[in-house]
Amino acid sequence: MRGWLHRTGVKTLSIDQHSAENSFCKSFKGKLQDDLKREILPRTGCGLTIAAELGSAPKRTDSTGTNMRRDTTRRSRSADLPSDTLLEWYRQMCSIRAFEREIVSLNKAGLIPGTAHLYIGMEAIAVGACASMKREDFLTSTHRGHGHAIARGLDPGRMMAEVLGRSDGYCRGKGGSMHITDISLGMLGADGIVGGGIPVAVGAALGTRLKGGRSVVFCFFGEGACNQGSFHESLNMAAIYRLPVVFICENNLWALSGPFAEMSAVGSIADRAASYQMPGEKVDGNDVEAVFTAVDKAASRARKGTGPSLLECLSYRWEGHSIFTRVEIRPQKEIEEWKQKDPIERCRGRLLELKIATPSLLQRIDLEVAASLESAVNFAKNSPPPDKATAFEGVYS
Repeated sequence: MRGWLHRTGVKTLSIDQHSAENSFCKSFKGKLQDDLKREILPRTGCGLTIAAELGSAPKRTDSTGTNMRRDTTRRSRSADLPSDTLLEWYRQMCSIRAFEREIVSLNKAGLIPGTAHLYIGMEAIAVGACASMKREDFLTSTHRGHGHAIARGLDPGRMMAEVLGRSDGYCRGKGGSMHITDISLGMLGADGIVGGGIPVAVGAALGTRLKGGRSVVFCFFGEGACNQGSFHESLNMAAIYRLPVVFICENNLWALSGPFAEMSAVGSIADRAASYQMPGEKVDGNDVEAVFTAVDKAASRARKGTGPSLLECLSYRWEGHSIFTRVEIRPQKEIEEWKQKDPIERCRGRLLELKIATPSLLQRIDLEVAASLESAVNFAKNSPPPDKATAFEGVYS
């Protein structure tokens, strides 16, 4: 300890007297702040975040003694976005919801051989985030990944065939809902393991860096993954090597068996970014424009070589944890309250408010989405099951 303090230039002081102890603490803290401002913060690009954490202002508390922090959630603003872009985002969100609702119907009909985890209510995150991706970029997904795949441009027909276990699916019907993959579009795959895609994203980013590429990896995961060791190890490594990763936490407030508030020592996932000296931001995940703005900013930072960012997109899943959920543990009142914050209706209202669309135009888009989904379902149903002779092809264990 003394050797380290000597290297920092801080003299060790006697702590026999209380005044000397205070002097030491003030001296050490001042030296640490100077080192951060001079050496670390310029490299990481997160000076404001760290400086705020090290500031001398006293913490504010509410009447219960709980720490209060200013709500910094990014919300929608008047964005200078092309009308066609906003209309396409609306179409994509409607397509995701229609796809997921069809999954419910097909499951009731007994046509889905495995499980599925629905993305209904969270559509704005996938659409807003993937809108900032370039052709050469990659993404890693989760067990709740249909929205990411559709927003990235995967074919709903082949996706549905995969969910039904048919040979024309993306994984020849062998992967199912939780493992849809299309390397040609940078979709490195959904992952049934909680937090399993996070180290994959960091590995892909490292590979891109070693090859001299300019790709950015968009890493989606839920708030439940943030207590996994893979989360901390991956963010630490990404920060050390300033890897081009945008970590996107989809915080829908509930894991399989309990609420986020009871499973995390901190109230916000975005606050954890400071531990790895990377920018962290909380985003309104039901606002497609706000998501796009935050993710696009983080992606731009990654492309410049200044490192990763951590975004926490707050939203809510309307359905149970999976299509097999029979007992809902969440309060019904809470579910209904979040349904009033529907991201699709919010986008629809904004399109009408800005006079970008008329009710008849939006109705036409809704009908086109329904027709497209019907075509996708027919394709999937007409796809044959995998040949038994191919059972061991394309698998590793």
